[in-house]
Amino acid sequence: MDDLTRRQYEARARILKALAHPSRLFIVDRLSSKPHCVQDLAGMIEADISTVSRHLSVLRNAGIVKDQKEGTKVFYRLSVPCVLNFFSCVESVMESNVKEQAGLLE
Repeated sequence: MDDLTRRQYEARARILKALAHPSRLFIVDRLSSKPHCVQDLAGMIEADISTVSRHLSVLRNAGIVKDQKEGTKVFYRLSVPCVLNFFSCVESVMESNVKEQAGLLE
């Protein structure tokens, strides 16, 4: 594998790692409908604001979300809505796994 190819795969791995937490997946899903502030997201997740802020920081550093200050609040939105395509792919893998396991039980 050449250096450019390795860097591309490392960049992909960083993005996937940022998504590799249930709370961060939930945040991405919530942000797909509209921007939210950290306080709103913390209420939805039922987690401390500091915890949700850390999750948002991971997502922001990976380029998945961006923030915008509006008055005294900071609102987060998806940087690239195509990240939601990843969800449908994951759902397809999950369905395939269920079907495969059901076949093993027969």
